[in-house]
Amino acid sequence: MIRRLTLLLTAVLVIVTGAGPAQATGYRYWSFWDRDGERWTYATQGPSMARPSDGDVQGFRFSVSEDSGDAAQPRGTADFATICAKTPARDGEKRVALVLDFGTAADAPSGETPPAGRTACARVASDATTADALAAVAGPLRYDTNALLCAIAGYPRTGCGEQVSQKQDPTTSAAPAQEPAQDEDGDGGPSTGLVTGTAIVAALAAAAVWQSRRRRNADS
Repeated sequence: MIRRLTLLLTAVLVIVTGAGPAQATGYRYWSFWDRDGERWTYATQGPSMARPSDGDVQGFRFSVSEDSGDAAQPRGTADFATICAKTPARDGEKRVALVLDFGTAADAPSGETPPAGRTACARVASDATTADALAAVAGPLRYDTNALLCAIAGYPRTGCGEQVSQKQDPTTSAAPAQEPAQDEDGDGGPSTGLVTGTAIVAALAAAAVWQSRRRRNADS
């Protein structure tokens, strides 16, 4: 009996004190991409500085990521001939194919639903920036005071590059998680699970002591 209780105590301690899902700090924002042959590469310039050429394909993806290294790439068709098939060339202008991926429900701000992804062919002046091309086909756009792109086609309605915490699960894509709950004093005290687990351990320990004493009394 004592051995069984000891094993149970050990199991409870492992469950209670074991590390939970890893938390990582990420940012919810629109990432900007260039199409290089058959793959996406993270853009080295912002859309207000980049000046694409006629025939270029560029993409935008709304998601939560820690940095450019783990940023989610745009999904869907990324072929210039397909996207701009119905937009003929004109002298003095250029065509830029845009892939707009509004992300997943997991990446959406609270209370918002991401629109379906789409593509668009922007025909703009030959010296236009990517921001100009985007404004021509996917307005309204929203920027913050530092010229960071906050919204495409009005999505999201609020927020701009805000910091969020996200659970890291190797079997799923990163998704934002709620901030850890604090105690009433807000000092980040022990979680409810830890307190409950400690109480269980104490109760089991008391039971083990009682059982041991009962055996000794029975044998005397």
